[in-house]
Amino acid sequence: MARTTKTARTLEHPEVADFNLDTVMSALADPIRRQILTQLADGHDDQSCIAFDLPVSKSTSTHHFRVLREAGLIHQRYEGTSIFSTLRDEEMESRFPGLLVAVLNAQRAVAPEKFETALKGV
Repeated sequence: MARTTKTARTLEHPEVADFNLDTVMSALADPIRRQILTQLADGHDDQSCIAFDLPVSKSTSTHHFRVLREAGLIHQRYEGTSIFSTLRDEEMESRFPGLLVAVLNAQRAVAPEKFETALKGV
């Protein structure tokens, strides 16, 4: 019987030159995804997806992380069975200067009760 070797699982990530403004703006339009980005930007970088306290199901959470990754906003990597996410802030800044900073600052300025109201509409 032949032995099979395990290879590291990888995820597809767009190159900086391939970042599309419409795709990025669409990803940024959702309050859950902005919450994820804000948590990553505020010192929770390189965090397992399950560590995020999101008011959605696991499958919906997975969808939000995939949208962010495919837009180029985050980088994800497997460690064992966990997926860790890192904000691609420097790469995003090089492609769309000021965009991510403006969105993150606006997100932080939203009062918690307004944010909770926005999440209920999701």
